[in-house]
Amino acid sequence: MRVLFRVPQAAAIACLILVAPLSVHQATAQSASPQNAAKTEPLTIATKAGPKRFDVEVMRDDAGRSRGLMFRRHMAPEHGMLFDFERAEPVTMWMKNTYLPLDMLFIRPDGTVSRIAAETEPLSTAIIPSGSPVSAVLELNAGTAAKLGIQAGDRIEHPLFKGR
Repeated sequence: MRVLFRVPQAAAIACLILVAPLSVHQATAQSASPQNAAKTEPLTIATKAGPKRFDVEVMRDDAGRSRGLMFRRHMAPEHGMLFDFERAEPVTMWMKNTYLPLDMLFIRPDGTVSRIAAETEPLSTAIIPSGSPVSAVLELNAGTAAKLGIQAGDRIEHPLFKGR
């Protein structure tokens, strides 16, 4: 009886060993598939030097805002992430579990950039305050604001700021 028990147990273990790499491979393939790519929306920043266009992911709920860009290792140059806080209030951000250095643009309800926190430190738990009530934050790759001449007072053009 003992031998009969070991044979099925060994067969079950062998099946797990054979299936496990397949599952890992499938998960990797799924995460790389274009169907799972994040949906983006166009956003323009009106600067003194002219319009600067980006494709942004928009985080509209608590789960999305909490996750943000955590654990990502790359973001295309003309991409960003826009956090919609739905109402104007002072907000704080941090870089916990965020590997990418970022520029954070704090945005008033009318779409005006109120403040820029440039070159934020990856993986830091330091609090980054908005400094005033804002309704959104735009995260771009670090150095983008300086490179493109984006400054406080510039306007963000996106449907999020229409009618607020």
